[in-house]
Amino acid sequence: MESRTDKNSYTIIFAVVMVLVVGSLLAFTASSLKPSIDENKRLEKQQNILYAMGVNENDETSANFVSTDKAPELFKEYIKEQLVIQDGKVTEDDQAYLIDIKKEQANAKAGIARRLPLLKGEKDGKTFYIAPIRGKGLWDAIWAYIAMDENMVIQGAYFDHKGETPGLGANIKQRFFMDDFIGEHLLDYADKFKGIEVSKSNADPKNEDKTDNEVDAIAGATITGNGVAAMIKSDLKLYEPFFKNLKK
Repeated sequence: MESRTDKNSYTIIFAVVMVLVVGSLLAFTASSLKPSIDENKRLEKQQNILYAMGVNENDETSANFVSTDKAPELFKEYIKEQLVIQDGKVTEDDQAYLIDIKKEQANAKAGIARRLPLLKGEKDGKTFYIAPIRGKGLWDAIWAYIAMDENMVIQGAYFDHKGETPGLGANIKQRFFMDDFIGEHLLDYADKFKGIEVSKSNADPKNEDKTDNEVDAIAGATITGNGVAAMIKSDLKLYEPFFKNLKK
């Protein structure tokens, strides 16, 4: 006859075996899904970059990406160069768009020279420079892809977020907000970097003045708007030396 101790031992062994089996299954599932997840991220970044430079399927009010099946071909067609700026040096890298901005920001805080990806695109005879940026909203991360011309005038933008409030901060990814940035100057009258404020007291609600370094704020989303302004100022300023060199 089995003792209670034997039964308890069997129970513990069974539990340990089950934990190991479940752990192995989870690890296998994660490993098998990783290529699919990576591919989805790659396509999403291509869509974001293309959107910022005006390659999208927008209607009059909605923001719509090109489809995932078209994105790789269009990315290859419109993106002519992929650059990486690090310690003032500019190199070409055909995988620059996959650089993890969050990791690069962490590296910079640790004293490691940050890599700045910059995509050079061409559309309708115009040259676009698209930079990915990342910041903090009210609840979590926010990020954007900003397309600029050689004078750091914004030609297009795509904003997104991880967890901003629906109907408030989440509206940074709506057309009415993103389109306001088109034509805005990142430099001031003295040709120095200033950025773009998301202002509640903006005296230009129709956004007709593109040299005031301001766009209208989203009602009820002050902290998210401040986060947008902060990430533009902190991240895009890092590209200023590159654009200054273009004019030499």
